[in-house]
Amino acid sequence: MNFRRGTARDEPEINLIPMIDVLLVILIFLMITTTYSKYGGLEINLPSADASANPNLPNEVNVMISNNGDIVINRVPVGSREIDAIGAALRRAAGDMKNPVVIIGSDKDARLQSSIDVMQAAQQVGLGAITFQTQSKR
Repeated sequence: MNFRRGTARDEPEINLIPMIDVLLVILIFLMITTTYSKYGGLEINLPSADASANPNLPNEVNVMISNNGDIVINRVPVGSREIDAIGAALRRAAGDMKNPVVIIGSDKDARLQSSIDVMQAAQQVGLGAITFQTQSKR
């Protein structure tokens, strides 16, 4: 029974303005807190050598780096991975050679930091001529 005959009934409505305000605040918050990181990388092809192998010269210091970071200088293992220990072993291996050349050969899975440590140790002991050993194509 409708006891209020003369009164019109108000239709319920949804007020969208507060909802839009809340969504804009959330959107601004997400835009400010999101980190936009750019992943960059270089597509490189490593060089390979086709030249014939040179015979061992008397002024070479051969350094080999294994995949787990062990360093061997002229077939003598270096007990430590510290730069000072590597430098001392390089100095002993070079001895009284005239213009020794440090040849670094490393496993393909070795960390780059190991090669950089060897180069830094060679620079500290005054061995400036450094080269890298490559594998010929088969």
